Amino acid sequence: MTHESAGIGAHYQEATKYARGRPIAHEPAWATPPPTYKVYAEYLQVVELPEPDTDGGNGLWGLLSRRRSRREFSEQPLSMAELSQLLWAIQGVTAEQEGFEFRTAASAGALYPNETYLVAQRVEGMMEGIYHYMVRERSLGMLAEGDFSTHLAEACLGQQWIARAGAVFVWGAVVARCAWKYQNRAYRYLYLDAGHLGAQLQLASEALGLASCNVGAFLDDEVAQLIGLDGHSEVVVYLTAVGHPATTG
Repeated sequence: MTHESAGIGAHYQEATKYARGRPIAHEPAWATPPPTYKVYAEYLQVVELPEPDTDGGNGLWGLLSRRRSRREFSEQPLSMAELSQLLWAIQGVTAEQEGFEFRTAASAGALYPNETYLVAQRVEGMMEGIYHYMVRERSLGMLAEGDFSTHLAEACLGQQWIARAGAVFVWGAVVARCAWKYQNRAYRYLYLDAGHLGAQLQLASEALGLASCNVGAFLDDEVAQLIGLDGHSEVVVYLTAVGHPATTG
């Protein structure tokens, strides 16, 4: 396939390459960067999470060797403590330095463009619904109440096992939060950053004895509409389903 006949993905990859002799834009495209945190004017309710347990647990090397994509879930709900630990593992603030807040997961330029949404399907002490994770407050703000499991599974190309998870994490990338600095190349970083989050969530799930599976096959506009995103300024890039593993034997 020639470059001329390639699809938009190949053209995008070429257009955002760094190469010797090609100028690299170092100046931000806009005078003022967008906010680091997304803030909703109002939530249906706010769920306060317990302090995450950051000590103990299984060793990293064992977790890496056991990590698998697991799609079979039991009916046991996730606990609030488990949910708090999982959210801290992917978005927890670990340090502040020179105006930057560093988190558990790596991010290009420490810009953290991906917002975390939770489709709570079976979580102890929480109503079913769609929530937004407020990083600084370590709380979940409800955006919509109800059972969205079937709708979400259908939007993920009919993968019905998703509906049986305790919760599904959905990441929406706020494009401007990264593009003001990196311009066109920002789109690469949105997906790289989402990959960091998905990987860490799987390891955290393994550490807690939970099953998890990352999801990249979904109808973009349908999932965005379900979460309440416009699909342009903030786009859905990745999902991970988590729950207690189904017993075997």
